Amino acid sequence: MNTTMSTNLSLRYGRLGLPAALLLLLTATACGRGNVHAAATTPVPEVRVAPVIQQDVPVYSEWVATLDGYVNAQIRPQVSGYIIKQDYKEGSLVGKGQVLFEIDPRPFQAALDRAKGELAQAQAQLGKSALDVERDTPLAEARAIAKSQLDNENQAKLGAQAAVESAKAAVEQAELNLEWTKVTSLVDGIAGIAQVQMGNLVGPNSILTSVSQVEPIKAYFPISEQEYLHAQQKDGAISSGHAIGFFGNSLELILADGSIYPHKGKILLADRQVDPNTGTIRIVAAFPNPGNILRPGQYGRVRVETNMKKGALLLPQSAVTQSQGSYQVAVVGSDNKVSIRTVKPGETVGTMWVIDEGLKPGEQVAVEGLQRLRDGTLVTPKPAQLSPTRLSTEGH
Repeated sequence: MNTTMSTNLSLRYGRLGLPAALLLLLTATACGRGNVHAAATTPVPEVRVAPVIQQDVPVYSEWVATLDGYVNAQIRPQVSGYIIKQDYKEGSLVGKGQVLFEIDPRPFQAALDRAKGELAQAQAQLGKSALDVERDTPLAEARAIAKSQLDNENQAKLGAQAAVESAKAAVEQAELNLEWTKVTSLVDGIAGIAQVQMGNLVGPNSILTSVSQVEPIKAYFPISEQEYLHAQQKDGAISSGHAIGFFGNSLELILADGSIYPHKGKILLADRQVDPNTGTIRIVAAFPNPGNILRPGQYGRVRVETNMKKGALLLPQSAVTQSQGSYQVAVVGSDNKVSIRTVKPGETVGTMWVIDEGLKPGEQVAVEGLQRLRDGTLVTPKPAQLSPTRLSTEGH
């Protein structure tokens, strides 16, 4: 009984009498014992814990990539003239050899007709010269005509033969020019927006449109000189052709909206030199593009496995807290007491974090409620329900 309680009972003694005072004293004592019992039976808090997992973890690297056509063909006319027709739909798939534009063929048809006429004249002249030589050869042998006359006729025949060959070449060139009035696609691919309108005068320096082969499609991305050297020095690096260790690995493409492109790509080659301005070397990859979903000019991120970390320690990311530049976890020991420990995290793999220093395999670590835990806190550990992490497809 405390002093205050005794004093109060003494003051009330004269007014309540001894029996009432004793009853009040017993009631106060019972209440005090109830409070002590309640404090002694406060339940130990439950904490969800997960074990530190040890396994081999693939390490991925990501780089920003720009998509471009596997082949990009600028469509230029080979003759000068006026555009009279556009034969394709802009943005559509066109085939190699398909006519895209037509240039007014009339001047080229006239040139062809003229060349054919000149060929006919040359052939007629050759025929006359051949007859002259055939007729005068026996006469010259019989000395009926001067030998010089036969010599002149032979020279005329040779000149006529040369004229015929020249006229034939002119006809072939005129036929080509007429054929080139129909401007065709050089590759199978997607045709771009036309850069000319009907009636425009165009020539060999004019760009009419562009056609890009997009199945497959190329992805260009730069890696640092250090990353390139590291890839070269890996065990099993490919030294024939292009020496880079992850040439044989498949690539993932992460699109601008964050979705993963369903088709895997492969690295084709590395550029011949390191860019002295950026210290990077450009890598070229190719991705299948059924349906022509991907288009030149798109941006994305390519992800490729660049290393395999042996015996890595994995922990759910929710188990790690950051405070003033350091990372901490709450380890629950075999005595169910909490120990706050500083760790050194590495790469993230899906929902897991690779811990490089500070933990041992099999240790139990709290995955929630870390803010209310302190060193020495007694807890009741309960296994956390974690979703499985697909290490083979998640990167950092």
